[in-house]
Amino acid sequence: MRTLFAKKGEIQQKWYLIDAKGAVLGRLAVTVADYLRGKNKPTYTPNVDTGDFIVVINADKVKLTGKKLDNKIYYRHSGYPGGIKSETARERLSRFPEKVITAAVWGMIPKGRLGRAMIKKLKVYKGDEHPHQAQKPEVLTIQRPG
Repeated sequence: MRTLFAKKGEIQQKWYLIDAKGAVLGRLAVTVADYLRGKNKPTYTPNVDTGDFIVVINADKVKLTGKKLDNKIYYRHSGYPGGIKSETARERLSRFPEKVITAAVWGMIPKGRLGRAMIKKLKVYKGDEHPHQAQKPEVLTIQRPG
C-alpha cells in the first residue's frame, strides 16, 4: 500500500464557523489550529497547507480560566531601547479581542512560510456579524467547559 501525499491543486478547502461565546481560549485555539493545519482530514500532509478556513465570531466573549485575565501579560517592543510595552489579558481583551485569539492560535501552528499561509485563513470578529455568508460556512462546535 502506498502513502498518498496531498498536492496543492488537489486540496478541497471548506469554511467553518465557530462561536467563541463562553469558550475557553486554550480549547478554542487547539480546535482552530487543528482545522487550520488540516489535521482533521485523512489527506493531512505536514509540508502542504491542507487546512480549512475558520471564521470565529464573538471573540470578545471568550473566557480565560483561573487568574489569567490579570496575570497573563502580552509584550511588544518598538525596537528602540526601553521600548518594551506590556498589557494584561484583561486590557487586550477589552481593546483587541481578535488579537487574543489570533495570538493563541499562532502559538500552536508552525512558524515560517507555511504557518504564515495558515494564519491568513483565520478570520476573527468581535461581534456575531461576519462578511463571509457567501462562503456558506459550516457551524463547528467545540468542547465547552463543565
